[in-house]
Amino acid sequence: MNVIGTRTLLGKEVRRFLRVPGQTVLQPLISTTLYFVVFGFTLGARQGDVEGIAYATYIVPGLVFLGIANNAFLNSSSSFFITKIQGTIVDLLVAPLGATELLIGFVAGAMVRGLLVGLLTWGAAMLFTGFHLAHLGGTALFLALSAYVFAVLGLAAGIWAEKFEQINFFPTFLMLPLTFLGGVFYSVRALPEPFRTISLMNPVVHMVEGLRAGMLGLDEGSSLGLWLLVGLAIGATALTHRLLAVGYRMKS
Repeated sequence: MNVIGTRTLLGKEVRRFLRVPGQTVLQPLISTTLYFVVFGFTLGARQGDVEGIAYATYIVPGLVFLGIANNAFLNSSSSFFITKIQGTIVDLLVAPLGATELLIGFVAGAMVRGLLVGLLTWGAAMLFTGFHLAHLGGTALFLALSAYVFAVLGLAAGIWAEKFEQINFFPTFLMLPLTFLGGVFYSVRALPEPFRTISLMNPVVHMVEGLRAGMLGLDEGSSLGLWLLVGLAIGATALTHRLLAVGYRMKS
């Protein structure tokens, strides 16, 4: 294990997105905060309470998850893809860094960005709804697992992609529909059948409910969300490590 090399790669990844904080941190923070303001206060007055919790408070965990997932994915996918396009992937291939070190460096850097945006979103929401934290340990676990899973999936997408359009495929056609239909702005358990059953097949629903359980104390589906994240973490890590180990689409 090359600890110095891994730490150097992690530092490079963090400095990379901090050089343009307006694009990598402030822009997604403003977007998710606007979602909160528009949905939480425009629709909240008509919606009323959801499962005994004010609507504006109810959607906060979903928006935190949205910020973490999108930014962790985009950071690792775009960072690795750019190294291939610019040809700087050669520097990584000749460096004394194995698949494990590359995985840790890129994923940890993406997790920092995802968690930073998510926590800042949570902080902005507190200005409107106050502080709510039912279970510190459960919340921290879901935050870390969510950031890790989507950072690894983003790295796998960056390895696989050969064009910019392919990088945008997953956020646009997969993550966006799953997150917006994943109970971020509403409770899927209040939907009529068959939409309720169909929605419960969406893995994002259970991830959001798990984070909601930690932050607000609503425990429906929290254990399933945890196991989904653990399963995705193991599967995505194994796949991405294998792609890095064989140099998939990195050597020409």
